[in-house]
Amino acid sequence: MRKQYVVAALAVIFSLFVLTADCISGELEAFRGQKGTLKISGGTAHIPVMKEAAQRIMSAFPEIQISIAAGGSGVGIKQVGEGLVNIGNTGRKPTDDEIARYQLKVHQWALDGVGVVVNPKNRVKALTKAQVMDIFAGRIDNWKSVGGENRKINLYTRDEASGTREVFWEKALDKGMISPGANVVVSNGAMKSAVAQDSYGIGYVSVGHIDRTVAPVALDGVVPTIKTVKEGKYKIARGLYSNTKGESTGLTRAFIKYLYSPEGRKIVEKAGFIPFP
Repeated sequence: MRKQYVVAALAVIFSLFVLTADCISGELEAFRGQKGTLKISGGTAHIPVMKEAAQRIMSAFPEIQISIAAGGSGVGIKQVGEGLVNIGNTGRKPTDDEIARYQLKVHQWALDGVGVVVNPKNRVKALTKAQVMDIFAGRIDNWKSVGGENRKINLYTRDEASGTREVFWEKALDKGMISPGANVVVSNGAMKSAVAQDSYGIGYVSVGHIDRTVAPVALDGVVPTIKTVKEGKYKIARGLYSNTKGESTGLTRAFIKYLYSPEGRKIVEKAGFIPFP
Protein backbone atom coordinates (compact mmCIF):
# COMPACT_ATOMS: atom_id res chain seq x y z
CA MET A 1 0.00 0.00 0.00
CA ARG A 2 2.84 2.39 0.97
CA LYS A 3 4.54 1.67 -2.35
CA GLN A 4 1.35 2.56 -4.21
CA TYR A 5 1.18 5.93 -2.39
CA VAL A 6 4.80 6.66 -3.32
CA VAL A 7 4.16 5.80 -6.95
CA ALA A 8 1.02 7.96 -6.97
CA ALA A 9 2.88 10.89 -5.39
CA LEU A 10 5.67 10.62 -7.93
CA ALA A 11 3.11 10.56 -10.71
CA VAL A 12 1.51 13.77 -9.38
CA ILE A 13 4.92 15.49 -9.13
CA PHE A 14 5.78 14.42 -12.67
CA SER A 15 2.41 15.68 -13.93
CA LEU A 16 2.96 19.06 -12.25
CA PHE A 17 6.43 19.28 -13.78
CA VAL A 18 5.02 18.58 -17.25
CA LEU A 19 2.19 21.06 -16.68
CA THR A 20 4.63 23.76 -15.58
CA ALA A 21 6.86 23.12 -18.57
CA ASP A 22 3.85 23.31 -20.87
CA CYS A 23 2.84 26.65 -19.30
CA ILE A 24 6.09 28.32 -20.32
CA SER A 25 5.24 30.44 -23.33
CA GLY A 26 7.14 30.27 -26.58
CA GLU A 27 8.43 33.80 -25.98
CA LEU A 28 9.95 32.73 -22.64
CA GLU A 29 11.80 29.83 -24.24
CA ALA A 30 14.55 32.29 -25.17
CA PHE A 31 15.48 32.39 -21.47
CA ARG A 32 15.90 28.63 -21.11
CA GLY A 33 19.46 27.86 -20.08
CA GLN A 34 20.09 31.50 -19.12
CA LYS A 35 21.12 32.43 -15.58
CA GLY A 36 22.56 35.39 -13.75
CA THR A 37 21.47 38.90 -12.80
CA LEU A 38 19.99 41.59 -15.01
CA LYS A 39 20.04 45.15 -13.66
CA ILE A 40 17.61 47.80 -14.93
CA SER A 41 17.19 51.44 -13.90
CA GLY A 42 15.85 54.75 -15.17
CA GLY A 43 12.42 56.03 -16.21
CA THR A 44 9.55 55.50 -13.79
CA ALA A 45 6.85 55.14 -16.47
CA HIS A 46 8.52 51.90 -17.56
CA ILE A 47 8.33 50.20 -14.18
CA PRO A 48 4.92 48.42 -14.48
CA VAL A 49 6.09 46.80 -17.74
CA MET A 50 9.52 45.95 -16.37
CA LYS A 51 8.09 44.41 -13.20
CA GLU A 52 5.56 42.19 -14.93
CA ALA A 53 8.05 41.02 -17.54
CA ALA A 54 10.62 40.30 -14.82
CA GLN A 55 8.13 38.39 -12.69
CA ARG A 56 7.12 36.16 -15.60
CA ILE A 57 10.72 35.44 -16.50
CA MET A 58 11.88 34.76 -12.93
CA SER A 59 8.86 32.56 -12.17
CA ALA A 60 9.67 30.39 -15.16
CA PHE A 61 13.43 30.39 -14.59
CA PRO A 62 14.43 30.91 -10.91
CA GLU A 63 18.13 31.01 -11.79
CA ILE A 64 17.54 34.41 -13.39
CA GLN A 65 17.41 37.45 -11.09
CA ILE A 66 16.19 40.83 -12.35
CA SER A 67 16.47 44.02 -10.30
CA ILE A 68 14.54 47.17 -11.24
CA ALA A 69 15.17 50.69 -9.95
CA ALA A 70 13.74 54.08 -10.91
CA GLY A 71 15.59 57.41 -10.79
CA GLY A 72 14.45 59.03 -14.03
CA SER A 73 15.72 59.03 -17.60
CA GLY A 74 18.92 60.89 -16.82
CA VAL A 75 19.86 58.28 -14.22
CA GLY A 76 19.08 55.46 -16.65
CA ILE A 77 21.40 56.89 -19.30
CA LYS A 78 24.22 57.63 -16.87
CA GLN A 79 24.08 54.25 -15.14
CA VAL A 80 23.93 52.16 -18.30
CA GLY A 81 26.63 54.32 -19.85
CA GLU A 82 28.90 53.77 -16.85
CA GLY A 83 28.23 50.03 -16.82
CA LEU A 84 26.35 50.07 -13.50
CA VAL A 85 23.24 48.50 -15.05
CA ASN A 86 22.52 46.42 -18.14
CA ILE A 87 19.50 48.44 -19.30
CA GLY A 88 18.88 52.15 -18.80
CA ASN A 89 15.26 53.15 -19.41
CA THR A 90 14.31 56.57 -20.73
CA GLY A 91 11.08 58.40 -21.45
CA ARG A 92 12.82 60.30 -24.24
CA LYS A 93 15.20 59.38 -27.00
CA PRO A 94 18.80 59.86 -25.84
CA THR A 95 20.50 62.83 -27.46
CA ASP A 96 23.11 62.35 -30.17
CA ASP A 97 25.73 63.42 -27.64
CA GLU A 98 24.58 60.82 -25.10
CA ILE A 99 24.50 58.09 -27.74
CA ALA A 100 28.02 58.93 -28.88
CA ARG A 101 29.46 59.39 -25.38
CA TYR A 102 28.14 56.10 -24.02
CA GLN A 103 27.94 54.07 -27.27
CA LEU A 104 24.25 53.52 -26.67
CA LYS A 105 21.94 51.25 -28.64
CA VAL A 106 18.39 52.61 -28.49
CA HIS A 107 15.36 50.31 -28.34
CA GLN A 108 11.90 51.92 -28.50
CA TRP A 109 9.10 49.51 -27.54
CA ALA A 110 6.17 51.78 -26.68
CA LEU A 111 4.50 55.11 -27.29
CA ASP A 112 3.08 57.10 -24.38
CA GLY A 113 1.25 60.37 -23.84
CA VAL A 114 1.88 62.88 -21.05
CA GLY A 115 -1.33 64.45 -19.79
CA VAL A 116 -2.19 67.36 -17.51
CA VAL A 117 -4.12 66.21 -14.44
CA VAL A 118 -6.05 67.92 -11.66
CA ASN A 119 -7.90 66.77 -8.57
CA PRO A 120 -11.24 65.15 -9.46
CA LYS A 121 -13.04 67.79 -7.35
CA ASN A 122 -11.68 70.57 -9.56
CA ARG A 123 -14.32 71.76 -12.04
CA VAL A 124 -11.66 72.86 -14.54
CA LYS A 125 -11.36 69.93 -16.94
CA ALA A 126 -10.26 71.73 -20.10
CA LEU A 127 -7.52 74.25 -20.86
CA THR A 128 -5.86 75.74 -23.92
CA LYS A 129 -2.17 75.21 -24.52
CA ALA A 130 -1.62 78.94 -23.89
CA GLN A 131 -3.35 78.64 -20.51
CA VAL A 132 -1.24 75.62 -19.55
CA MET A 133 1.91 77.52 -20.46
CA ASP A 134 0.82 80.50 -18.36
CA ILE A 135 -0.14 78.30 -15.39
CA PHE A 136 3.16 76.44 -15.28
CA ALA A 137 5.12 79.66 -15.75
CA GLY A 138 3.26 81.19 -12.79
CA ARG A 139 1.64 83.94 -14.88
CA ILE A 140 -1.80 82.48 -14.04
CA ASP A 141 -1.85 81.61 -10.36
CA ASN A 142 -5.56 81.50 -9.50
CA TRP A 143 -8.11 78.94 -10.66
CA LYS A 144 -10.70 81.72 -11.09
CA SER A 145 -8.74 82.98 -14.11
CA VAL A 146 -9.52 79.75 -16.01
CA GLY A 147 -13.09 79.16 -14.83
CA GLY A 148 -12.46 77.57 -11.45
CA GLU A 149 -12.77 78.61 -7.82
CA ASN A 150 -11.11 81.70 -6.41
CA ARG A 151 -8.22 79.66 -5.03
CA LYS A 152 -4.48 79.65 -5.55
CA ILE A 153 -3.15 77.13 -8.11
CA ASN A 154 -0.68 74.66 -6.59
CA LEU A 155 1.85 73.56 -9.20
CA TYR A 156 3.52 70.15 -9.29
CA THR A 157 6.35 69.22 -11.61
CA ARG A 158 9.08 66.61 -11.99
CA ASP A 159 12.83 66.98 -11.45
CA GLU A 160 15.07 67.85 -14.39
CA ALA A 161 16.27 64.25 -14.82
CA SER A 162 12.75 63.14 -15.67
CA GLY A 163 11.92 62.14 -19.24
CA THR A 164 8.25 62.88 -18.49
CA ARG A 165 9.18 66.45 -17.56
CA GLU A 166 11.34 66.87 -20.66
CA VAL A 167 8.56 65.79 -23.01
CA PHE A 168 5.99 67.97 -21.21
CA TRP A 169 8.35 70.96 -21.15
CA GLU A 170 9.20 70.55 -24.84
CA LYS A 171 5.79 69.72 -26.31
CA ALA A 172 3.22 71.23 -23.94
CA LEU A 173 5.19 74.27 -22.77
CA ASP A 174 7.20 74.89 -25.96
CA LYS A 175 10.34 74.89 -23.77
CA GLY A 176 8.89 77.75 -21.75
CA MET A 177 9.44 78.54 -18.10
CA ILE A 178 8.35 76.32 -15.22
CA SER A 179 7.81 78.38 -12.09
CA PRO A 180 10.54 77.95 -9.46
CA GLY A 181 7.72 77.84 -6.92
CA ALA A 182 6.40 74.54 -8.30
CA ASN A 183 6.52 71.52 -6.00
CA VAL A 184 8.93 68.87 -7.33
CA VAL A 185 7.93 65.19 -7.10
CA VAL A 186 10.05 62.18 -7.97
CA SER A 187 7.84 59.90 -10.06
CA ASN A 188 4.55 59.44 -11.90
CA GLY A 189 3.16 57.71 -8.81
CA ALA A 190 4.23 60.55 -6.51
CA MET A 191 2.75 63.10 -8.90
CA LYS A 192 -0.55 61.26 -8.98
CA SER A 193 -0.66 60.98 -5.18
CA ALA A 194 0.16 64.68 -4.73
CA VAL A 195 -2.58 65.89 -7.08
CA ALA A 196 -5.07 63.36 -5.69
CA GLN A 197 -4.56 64.83 -2.22
CA ASP A 198 -4.61 68.50 -3.29
CA SER A 199 -7.97 69.90 -4.40
CA TYR A 200 -6.22 72.86 -6.04
CA GLY A 201 -3.20 71.06 -7.48
CA ILE A 202 -2.23 70.59 -11.12
CA GLY A 203 0.50 68.40 -12.57
CA TYR A 204 1.22 65.99 -15.39
CA VAL A 205 1.64 62.22 -15.64
CA SER A 206 2.10 59.49 -18.18
CA VAL A 207 -1.30 58.75 -19.72
CA GLY A 208 -0.86 55.12 -18.69
CA HIS A 209 -0.91 56.23 -15.04
CA ILE A 210 -4.17 58.20 -15.19
CA ASP A 211 -6.90 56.55 -13.12
CA ARG A 212 -9.88 57.58 -10.97
CA THR A 213 -7.66 59.29 -8.36
CA VAL A 214 -6.91 62.16 -10.77
CA ALA A 215 -8.83 63.86 -13.58
CA PRO A 216 -7.35 64.32 -17.08
CA VAL A 217 -7.51 67.84 -18.52
CA ALA A 218 -8.41 68.28 -22.18
CA LEU A 219 -5.76 70.28 -24.03
CA ASP A 220 -7.19 72.40 -26.86
CA GLY A 221 -10.26 70.16 -26.80
CA VAL A 222 -8.45 66.79 -26.82
CA VAL A 223 -8.55 64.60 -23.70
CA PRO A 224 -5.29 62.68 -23.03
CA THR A 225 -6.17 58.99 -23.41
CA ILE A 226 -4.54 55.93 -24.91
CA LYS A 227 -6.99 56.19 -27.81
CA THR A 228 -6.25 59.85 -28.63
CA VAL A 229 -2.49 59.27 -28.38
CA LYS A 230 -2.71 56.22 -30.65
CA GLU A 231 -4.78 58.15 -33.20
CA GLY A 232 -2.27 61.01 -33.16
CA LYS A 233 -4.91 63.49 -31.97
CA TYR A 234 -3.22 64.12 -28.64
CA LYS A 235 0.20 65.57 -29.45
CA ILE A 236 1.99 65.53 -26.08
CA ALA A 237 3.46 62.09 -26.66
CA ARG A 238 6.82 60.38 -26.39
CA GLY A 239 8.53 57.06 -26.91
CA LEU A 240 9.53 54.68 -24.14
CA TYR A 241 13.06 53.37 -24.62
CA SER A 242 15.35 50.72 -23.17
CA ASN A 243 18.98 51.57 -23.88
CA THR A 244 22.05 49.36 -23.77
CA LYS A 245 25.76 50.09 -23.92
CA GLY A 246 26.66 48.69 -27.31
CA GLU A 247 24.90 45.69 -28.81
CA SER A 248 23.00 43.68 -26.23
CA THR A 249 23.96 40.06 -25.58
CA GLY A 250 22.82 37.12 -23.49
CA LEU A 251 20.19 37.84 -20.86
CA THR A 252 19.98 41.52 -21.79
CA ARG A 253 19.28 40.70 -25.43
CA ALA A 254 16.67 38.10 -24.49
CA PHE A 255 14.87 40.58 -22.21
CA ILE A 256 14.70 43.31 -24.87
CA LYS A 257 13.48 40.84 -27.51
CA TYR A 258 10.81 39.71 -25.04
CA LEU A 259 9.42 43.27 -24.88
CA TYR A 260 8.79 43.13 -28.65
CA SER A 261 7.24 39.64 -28.57
CA PRO A 262 3.44 39.11 -28.71
CA GLU A 263 3.45 38.39 -24.96
CA GLY A 264 5.58 41.46 -24.29
CA ARG A 265 3.28 43.65 -26.35
CA LYS A 266 0.32 42.45 -24.27
CA ILE A 267 2.19 43.50 -21.11
CA VAL A 268 2.83 46.91 -22.68
CA GLU A 269 -0.87 47.31 -23.53
CA LYS A 270 -1.94 46.17 -20.07
CA ALA A 271 0.20 48.94 -18.56
CA GLY A 272 -1.68 51.50 -20.66
CA PHE A 273 0.90 52.09 -23.38
CA ILE A 274 0.90 51.60 -27.13
CA PRO A 275 3.28 48.87 -28.38
CA PHE A 276 5.88 50.10 -30.86
CA PRO A 277 6.51 49.61 -33.68
